[in-house]
Amino acid sequence: MPRPSVPACQVVFLDAGTLPCGLPFDQYLDAPLLSQLAYQAHERTAPAEVAARVAQAEVVVTNKVRLGAELLAQAPRLKRICIAAAGMDNVDLQAARSLGITVHNVPDYGSDSVAEHVLATLLALCRHLATYSAAATDGRWSASPHFCWHGPRILPVGGSTLGIVGRGRIGQATARLAQGLGMRVLFAQRPGREAAEDERPLDDLLAQCDAISLHVPLTPDTRGLIDTRRLALMKPDAVLINTGRGALVDPHALVAALRAQRLAGAAIDVLEVEPPPPDHPLLAPGTPNLLLTPHVAWASEQAQQRLAARLAEQVAQHLRERATQVQAQQPGAA
Repeated sequence: MPRPSVPACQVVFLDAGTLPCGLPFDQYLDAPLLSQLAYQAHERTAPAEVAARVAQAEVVVTNKVRLGAELLAQAPRLKRICIAAAGMDNVDLQAARSLGITVHNVPDYGSDSVAEHVLATLLALCRHLATYSAAATDGRWSASPHFCWHGPRILPVGGSTLGIVGRGRIGQATARLAQGLGMRVLFAQRPGREAAEDERPLDDLLAQCDAISLHVPLTPDTRGLIDTRRLALMKPDAVLINTGRGALVDPHALVAALRAQRLAGAAIDVLEVEPPPPDHPLLAPGTPNLLLTPHVAWASEQAQQRLAARLAEQVAQHLRERATQVQAQQPGAA
């Protein structure tokens, strides 16, 4: 029996520039269903453009574009939101639920990529790779009376203790890699639960560990989690790594701790506002042993392709469900 005619499904990706590899719809849709897909990919969408771009959409794909209750109410055809990320804090979930809009995220596309970034930046900080690389070419090595050039103290990684705040997929992936380097791994005690053998209350964890890595979501309870008081609890030769959410760390307090040498280093991949304004405190020159990267811990080639595939699969699922519903409404359907 021929497939019943189905009107085109309007799908819009509001910030497709965040995922350069594109969505492989042809891997998940047969030709008849693929012909029903009307897909628009926008490099970026400014706040003033969102309402117009979602007004006729059945499916919206977004990475970081915010979809609040007022915007959702202006999209009467919207049935599904696909978030191109693990976090869901950019969508008003309660409003979506009340409007019958399903919201889907992609929770585990980049755990290994983020974990690898954590270990890479940890090694870079502890071994002062930026400083030593510069010394090799700026004349300091050539001027050395010895075969090598000695600069900042190189801290050991193997045998040191890594404290992980957040015991989800990424935290556990980070733990596995760290243990492979010979590190001892401890976790922050989860609120409301009895501490496991390898868990410590957060303040105790900060005081005991040589490195701290943050992997918790941003909530009212975790906003500003690492502030002046908690930075003061850390060892002066410890390092802090944040690949979670920017607002977990007070940037002013972090800069002060690094400049006062109360902390040996920090690797920060996320900021509370992205892209950051030029006057953001972590962009100011002169902060020692700060390794700042532009939110790329997740972005290995494999992780990008896995994320794109999951998004394409979610859109394909909507088209299949939609076609089934239309078919069931045809005259003579059982």
